[in-house]
Amino acid sequence: MIEFAQFGAGRIGRIHAGAIAASGKARLRYVVDVNAKAAAELAAAYGAKAVDTRTAMADPKVGAVLIASSTDTHADLCILAAKAGKAIFCEKPIDLSLKRVDACLKAVAAAKVPMLVGFNRRFDPSFAALHARLRAGEIGEVEQVIVSSRDPGLPPFEYLRVSGGQFRDMTIHDFDMARWLLGEEPVEVFAMGAALVDARVAKEGDIDSAMVLMRTKSGKMAHINNSRRASYGYDQRIEVHGSKGRLMAGNHTPTSVEKADATAVSTDKPLHFFLERYADAYRREMDAFLDALAKRKKMPVGAEDGRKALVLAEAALKSHKTGKPVKVPS
Repeated sequence: MIEFAQFGAGRIGRIHAGAIAASGKARLRYVVDVNAKAAAELAAAYGAKAVDTRTAMADPKVGAVLIASSTDTHADLCILAAKAGKAIFCEKPIDLSLKRVDACLKAVAAAKVPMLVGFNRRFDPSFAALHARLRAGEIGEVEQVIVSSRDPGLPPFEYLRVSGGQFRDMTIHDFDMARWLLGEEPVEVFAMGAALVDARVAKEGDIDSAMVLMRTKSGKMAHINNSRRASYGYDQRIEVHGSKGRLMAGNHTPTSVEKADATAVSTDKPLHFFLERYADAYRREMDAFLDALAKRKKMPVGAEDGRKALVLAEAALKSHKTGKPVKVPS
């Protein structure tokens, strides 16, 4: 049984704590959070203890740390965990600064500890199946990847102000998906963005709607479209077009019941938000982390994947600001 010290007792922290417990291969030993009450409540729910950072990192019984605290703490906690010899499961992004990400990756490499970055969408059963069939050659050579990702509504402005902006916060998931599906690294990015959902977003220096085009060295293309508003639910779809056909993965709905009458054919709306849509993905992500540790395998989503997604986010932000395509630095 691997014992975890978890940093962060908020919404995503509760999801991960549940995934640890559900795995049957690990247990939560400690919870650390600046909100002492939240830490104590989450710890009590899983038979753990609420402690401080030093206590959690110093305990030799802790084999892994799960970092689900605020983004500005991720890199520092990863570095502390690496120096303590703990395996690391870090939510995305590693940091909003590439300089800090590089310092983190340097520490992780020096300590030779395994690290997984929480791009949970790779573990969604439908997306994972699409990827497997793609790699098996079912549709030949990949030519185009289209990723649609739209939230049901804006997050609180308090969150937006510290999120790092839409490209680093929301689209970063889609940059990772595009890299994964293309099978090649994008070399050029062209991005457009606007505040179409709420004009106040622009006053905060951010956007709430975006479209991004990318191409690889061989000419493969990817298109990402984002919106912070989808009146019909949480819209998460992928389409890959290849030389021999097409693969698609659509939205999940509460039921598969379809009604047909004289006026229309209708189904349920998509699941409302990521908590429901990616519930299976979070559990499978934890299982993959634990399996890699047990078998001493390479992590399925490593620290370098986290860095490369952020590099694409930075290129998209620069393109949006300049109105020009941007070469992706190697």
